[in-house]
Amino acid sequence: MPDALAGFLALPGLGWLILAVCVAGIVRGFAGFGSAMIMMPVASVVLDPVAAVTFMIAVELLGPIPNVPAAWRAAERADVFRLAFGAMLGLPLGVTALSNMPPDLFGWVVSLTVLGLLAALMAGWRYHGRLTPGLVIAAGALGGALGGAVGLAGPPVIMLYMASLLPVAAIRANLMLFLVLIDLLMLATLAIFGLLQPGALIAGLVLSVPYMAVNWAGGRLFDPARERQFRAVAYAIIATSALLGLPVWH
Repeated sequence: MPDALAGFLALPGLGWLILAVCVAGIVRGFAGFGSAMIMMPVASVVLDPVAAVTFMIAVELLGPIPNVPAAWRAAERADVFRLAFGAMLGLPLGVTALSNMPPDLFGWVVSLTVLGLLAALMAGWRYHGRLTPGLVIAAGALGGALGGAVGLAGPPVIMLYMASLLPVAAIRANLMLFLVLIDLLMLATLAIFGLLQPGALIAGLVLSVPYMAVNWAGGRLFDPARERQFRAVAYAIIATSALLGLPVWH
């Protein structure tokens, strides 16, 4: 275990990972989402596919805790549990794809998936029908499949909820709680598949401490009146991370 951690900490790209973790934490604390879209393109450059997903899960596992009580009070809890149930259905498929994905292909899939989802968000693509329980479960399943495959569970759920008539605070709370639950589910699924990497897990938990601090800071910055400006900055950061993560540069 110490050798695995020492090898992880000796990675030449560790500084970029730490920077990505700190920026992602601020974005996650304020908006309730977006951290994986910042971290995963960077992690895909530095780490192999399974290690990248393991690292991201470990970082996010403890980070949002300071904001969970407020999110629990504001959330539509029935929908959160429907999303988590759907994720349980989709995760095994995603993790199966992850375990068979070559590192070069993983980098392309992560960055292009982030750019595609970001383009859909920025273009205003939304679901405009009624949010039925079955649809919420289906969104959770798609999020689970993407989370297991490339560590990006949030965007399908985000795009579904952006059309909701719920208050902004409730949408943010639902997303935050769903992402906490799916991190726990992803960790359990990787363990069941025998894919957890000790070095990536421990290093992620170590970096979850500063991530928790910047999450708290981002949460303190949350102000619905400034949401549009913050989202513009967050989208720019996500796009930069995805473009820099494209394997063509490495």
